[in-house]
Amino acid sequence: KVYESSGTVALDGVDLSINEGEFVFLVGPSGSGKTTIMKLITGEIHASSGSITVNDFDMMRIKRRKLPKMRRTLGVIFQDYRLIENMSVYDNVAFAMRVVGASGKEISRRVPYVLELVGLEGREKRLRVAIARALVNSPRMIVADEPTGNLDPVRSLELMLLFEKINEMGTTILVVTHEKELVNAFSKRVITIDGGHVISDGMDGYYSYEIE
Repeated sequence: KVYESSGTVALDGVDLSINEGEFVFLVGPSGSGKTTIMKLITGEIHASSGSITVNDFDMMRIKRRKLPKMRRTLGVIFQDYRLIENMSVYDNVAFAMRVVGASGKEISRRVPYVLELVGLEGREKRLRVAIARALVNSPRMIVADEPTGNLDPVRSLELMLLFEKINEMGTTILVVTHEKELVNAFSKRVITIDGGHVISDGMDGYYSYEIE
């Protein structure tokens, strides 16, 4: 991926596959290309060259009108959560179903289930609402961008355990983070990116790359 406005080469020769049902950490320093990969997966931007397939959708050839259908297969948790401030917890989660055309009956059945699943009694309520909203359409894959950035270590661990539970139910999980200690606490696949290149990709669950 080359950003034409600046000429910046954000990604160069990145080659990776995330399989159905995997739990993967994507790590690396600021400016390494992590956010660009996220935006390519969600269809927010298009690659300059190469090939990208997300949940059986060809992202290099996908028509704009098909993007909403593709995005229904993803649950995205943004760093700033992007909740609608004047909506209740229930309505924020239900909104994610309404925009994909779910019926009132489907909404009334599914929303209480996911609210119970994520446990909204915790202090980090905004984050848990964001997770519930990401889950409500039964996505094949959850993509989380620095989800523990504003949490203390105990809450961060609780969140990762929740993601692990969601993963055990069959959902693919991709967590973008720079928190070394948190990554090292879980034996998961770790993809390290720097300077637009994948510099390591291992199943040993150890984040060994040093960030300045």
